[in-house]
Amino acid sequence: MQMSHAACALGREWSHPLLALALVYTAMLYRLRREPQAAQAWAEQGIALCTEQGIAHYLTFSTIIRGWALVMQGQGEAGLAQLQQGLRRAQEARAEMWRPLVLILLAEACAHLGQLSNGRTALQQALEWVERTGERRDETEIYLLYGALLQQGAGDAQQVTLTPEACFLKAINVARQQHARALELRAAMRLSQLWQQQGKHTAARDLLAPLYAWFTEGANTADLQEARALLEALQD
Repeated sequence: MQMSHAACALGREWSHPLLALALVYTAMLYRLRREPQAAQAWAEQGIALCTEQGIAHYLTFSTIIRGWALVMQGQGEAGLAQLQQGLRRAQEARAEMWRPLVLILLAEACAHLGQLSNGRTALQQALEWVERTGERRDETEIYLLYGALLQQGAGDAQQVTLTPEACFLKAINVARQQHARALELRAAMRLSQLWQQQGKHTAARDLLAPLYAWFTEGANTADLQEARALLEALQD
């Protein structure tokens, strides 16, 4: 966060053309931290700058992040409309690198609104893209969200071959291969919660405890706070 804010400060000081990129990535970082209000604020800064300077590419993605943030804060109709509009613009611009991430945001918004089938369709498209291109940057999040949707009942036995546990295990393995500790913690948390519900408290604790202990900063983030609370519950 310190580096991200410093980049934005330098961009403003130097009137640097990459300030738009810095603003978008700061908004994305807050999205990863599960802080939609802050993500919206930074995305709106990006929208204002891109509109002023005519930077269409980052305007599209600032709008997409803002749409996601609005849905997460209870403004479902307006937020989903912005997300869908952004997805269309990204497709028209052939912004291929961003496609899985945009589909993840759309799926998460759909899940938040109870539109499970639409969310599952978006994730299936994201998985197809990953397998076709080999671009696996967002693969952990795809499986994490897919598992969560399956827990909510998205799909039926004929259409869905994965289970929530299989999705979370896949997410953990991908995160480990990519050395993405924050996402590995989030995936381990979801699997630990599932195992807790199944009465596998020891296995859940053994999975989560060493990952949680690895972190030396970020104690105020939602994931670490949730992990700490879960570990305390598993010790009871």
